[in-house]
Amino acid sequence: MQYDSVFDKWHEECGVFGIYDTTLPVMSYAYWGLFALQHRGQESAGIAVSDGTHIELVKGMGLVTEAIKELPPLKGYIAGGHVRYSTTGSNNPRNIQPLVIHYQGGDMAVAHNGNLTNAYALRKELEDKGSIFQTTMDSEVIVSLIARSKAASTEDRIIEAVNRVEGAFSLVITTNTKLIGVRDANGFRPLCLGKTANGYVISSESCALDAIKATFVRDIKPGEMVIIDENGVRSRFIKEEALLPQQSLCIFEYIYFARSDSNIDGQNVYAARINMGRELARETKYDADLVMSIPDSGTAAALGYSRESGIPFGEGLVKNRYMGRTFIKPDQSERDLAVRMKLNVVPDVVRGKRIVLVDDSIVRGTTSGIIVRMLKEAGAKEVYMCVSSPAIEYPCHYGIDTSVRKELIAATHSVEQIREYIGADKLHYLSREGLCRAIEALEERELCFACFDGHYAVEVPKEEEEGGKYVLED
Repeated sequence: MQYDSVFDKWHEECGVFGIYDTTLPVMSYAYWGLFALQHRGQESAGIAVSDGTHIELVKGMGLVTEAIKELPPLKGYIAGGHVRYSTTGSNNPRNIQPLVIHYQGGDMAVAHNGNLTNAYALRKELEDKGSIFQTTMDSEVIVSLIARSKAASTEDRIIEAVNRVEGAFSLVITTNTKLIGVRDANGFRPLCLGKTANGYVISSESCALDAIKATFVRDIKPGEMVIIDENGVRSRFIKEEALLPQQSLCIFEYIYFARSDSNIDGQNVYAARINMGRELARETKYDADLVMSIPDSGTAAALGYSRESGIPFGEGLVKNRYMGRTFIKPDQSERDLAVRMKLNVVPDVVRGKRIVLVDDSIVRGTTSGIIVRMLKEAGAKEVYMCVSSPAIEYPCHYGIDTSVRKELIAATHSVEQIREYIGADKLHYLSREGLCRAIEALEERELCFACFDGHYAVEVPKEEEEGGKYVLED
C-alpha cells in the first residue's frame, strides 16, 4: 500500500482481476475490470491473455488508461490483470504485474495482492539454491516456488508454493488453459467469484463484476483455490479446512480501501461506513451546526453521523479531482500548499458554524492540522474532529506500506495531544466496539485489528517489525 503524504492516507497496494470466457473479447473485459479497481492501484497496470497455447502480456506505468493506451488485438479466452501501487519513490517497470513465466509446466501469469511476511527469508533461500530474481517484489517468490515445485499438476504446484509462504495473498493465476484464484488462509485480502453469460470472473472486489455486467456468485473463502477451465468451476483448499486459521480480513477494507459499492465477505462497504458514522454520533452526541467530511474518504461516515444526529450535512470542502498523488514535501509550507491545491474551503458553508468534521483515519496528523486551520481561517467557529476508526498505533505487514511505528502519531501521542497538534476543539476516535457493530455481517474475531492493537495473526519477522532496511514490494 502506498502512503500519500499530502492527504495523510494509506492506499491499498493493488487489485487483481481475471476472466475466463470463450465468447467474449477477454482483453477488453479485463481492461474494464481493472479500470473499476483503479482505486486499489495507480502506479502501473498489466494484462496477460492466453489463447490456450501461449500467454501474451501488455503492461505499462501509470493509470490503466495510460499503461494500456490502445487495446492490442490479443486473441484468447483467459485474461488476468493487475493494478499496482509501489513503495514511495519506487517506479520500477520491472515490477509491473502480472509476472509471466515459461517453465516445464507451460506458461503462467501471476497477479498478487498482499504482502508476504517471510518473503525475505524465502528469497535468500532460493537465491542460495541458484534462483535468479528480476524484480524487487515478494510476488516473484511465489512464482519461483511454483516453478521449482516437483508436484505433478499445476494446481498441486501452486498449493505446495503457497503453503510455504506466510502473510497476505490474493492471487489470480492465468495458465495456458485455466484461470485460478487463491486466497490466503487468513483471508487478509478480499477475493470474489462472478459469472458471465458463458464464463467466470475472479476479482478483488465485486464492483469490477458490476462494471462488466457479471453476476456476483460468492466470496472466495480464506484458504480456498478456485479453478476455472473448460469443465466449469471447482474448488480446493490449500490445506485441510480443519487446519485453517481463523479468518482475519483487513478491517481497513471497510474503513477506507474498498470502493463503497463493493460487497466483501457478505458486508456492503457503503452500509458499513454509514453505520460507522451513526456509531460516531451515538458516542459523541456533539451539539453542532454542520456535519461535513474530508472528501471523499469520510463522506459516507459523515452522512451516517448526520442521519443519526439530525445535524445537517454540508459540503464545506471541495476536492480537486484532477490532481495526482503527491509524495513527501520538503517543508511545511509546500505541504500546506499541496493540501490547498487538493482541497478548498467553501466559506459561506462553514462561516460561524460549529462543525463536526469526519474522516476515516489519522496517520501522521499533518493533513488534519492543515484542514482544521483552513476551516478556522474561513470562519468556522469550532471544529470537532471525528474519526471513523480507532487510533492507528502499529504498522501493517499484510499489504500496506505503513510507516514505522514511531512515525504514527497515535503511537507516541495521547488523544488530547493529537487534538492539540491538529488544532481541533474536540477529537474522537470510533471505539473498537462501535466499529464492530458497524460491520454487521462479520464477527469481531473474523477481522484483523493489528494496526490498532499490534496483535498480528501471522508472525512478523523481527527486522520488519522494527522497521528494518529490507524492502520487498508487491
